[in-house]
Amino acid sequence: MSVHPVDEKLPALKMATTGLQHVAAMYAGVVAPPLIVGAAIGLSPADLTFLTGACLFTAGLATFLQTLGIWRIGARLPFVNGVTFAGVAPMTAVVASTDDKSDALPVVFGAVIVAGLLGFLAAPFFSKAIRFFPPVVTGTVITLIGVSLLPVAFGWAQGPDPTAGDYGSTTNLGLAAATLLIVLLLRRFTRGFVKQVAVLLGLVVGTVLAIPFGATDFGPVTDAAVVGFPTPFHFGAPQFQVAAIVSMCVVMVVSMTESTADMLALGEIVERPADERTIAAGLRADTLGSALSPLFNGFMCSAFAQNIGLVAMTRIRSRYVVATGGAFLVLMGLCPMAASLIAVVPRPVLGGAGVVLFGSVAASGIQTLVKAGLEKDNNVLVVAVSLAVGIIPITAPEFYHAFPETARIVLDSGISTGCVAAVALNLVFNHLGRGRDAQEVTHPMEAVPAQPIS
Repeated sequence: MSVHPVDEKLPALKMATTGLQHVAAMYAGVVAPPLIVGAAIGLSPADLTFLTGACLFTAGLATFLQTLGIWRIGARLPFVNGVTFAGVAPMTAVVASTDDKSDALPVVFGAVIVAGLLGFLAAPFFSKAIRFFPPVVTGTVITLIGVSLLPVAFGWAQGPDPTAGDYGSTTNLGLAAATLLIVLLLRRFTRGFVKQVAVLLGLVVGTVLAIPFGATDFGPVTDAAVVGFPTPFHFGAPQFQVAAIVSMCVVMVVSMTESTADMLALGEIVERPADERTIAAGLRADTLGSALSPLFNGFMCSAFAQNIGLVAMTRIRSRYVVATGGAFLVLMGLCPMAASLIAVVPRPVLGGAGVVLFGSVAASGIQTLVKAGLEKDNNVLVVAVSLAVGIIPITAPEFYHAFPETARIVLDSGISTGCVAAVALNLVFNHLGRGRDAQEVTHPMEAVPAQPIS
């Protein structure tokens, strides 16, 4: 009996190198939230390193839950889990509203625990939304995931610090372009294993190229401890405040919406479509991982869309590869020095590789839209308006500035708003009234033929 590529176990060396690629692709996204929140609290360098290591450790545990699974927990797809960036704004708001900053993290942890447990209970009900995600919706959402991630890559390409004098310099952009070129050349002119680890090789070569320009900092390696463990409740026992809990529950809804879209996208890419049961299991892994994360001083966990791009580009679909990446994350959480090795990769180099990864996600969305029946005028309208709504936070970041902070958690996520718009418009145009009998058009701008008057 043949084994589906998702369940395939690759040779050890290939498993390790491709798993490390996944870690490299998502590392910056995992460490950014603890760095931002820790800086807002004013943590010492030692505590900031501890918090970052804890988030790496819990991301690894959450990835194990998602890829390997236990009982009805885990989508068992090549899915990387880590700290969701959607929680940064409400967490910094909690920090700002807490008089004693030493209580800020316990309040955040308490809110995450409650939101995670409530999300776990709601997962089977939330998963029933699968019937509202036909190709016209999933293709739109997948495209938005890629488009929404591209600005992250562009920001990385300019440098790590927007206030620095060399931000956006020709050196930084040149390193990003060189890394992009290396990845493209490896993908075009190599075969087999080398072609599949092109991104990892591009990151290594890009880092070496950055040394003469002083863009590679080996300080994190020399300063890091060899062994460290995220002691449970290092920052204090969790505290439960209603306002913080409500805000994190809103983030959990956003996170579950994005995870649902991500699972649908990944299911299409690996040719194992995510059904209602898979989505429920995946959401349980997300939410349980989030509920357990504060025990080890971590934040809310969610699926990482950027790793979908890596799966789409390399065509390595094994969930065991991603589980190996989760093992690396756990080791980094236990060994700060190992974690610091990934930190050596300059941000512009990550940006160059990110263009390929995130662009691949958008391309996968376009491939899905090809199968969505865009010869129908109604479907064209669903895609057109949903993409426009989803791109608002990217092209006009302050568009919703007059809305309450809680509402902006949802509105500032183009993936969430675009997903909601696509689902709603699909219902209106394709399921209510005469919408399901939509006329066909050969071009989006072509006029619909007039109907005879009966």
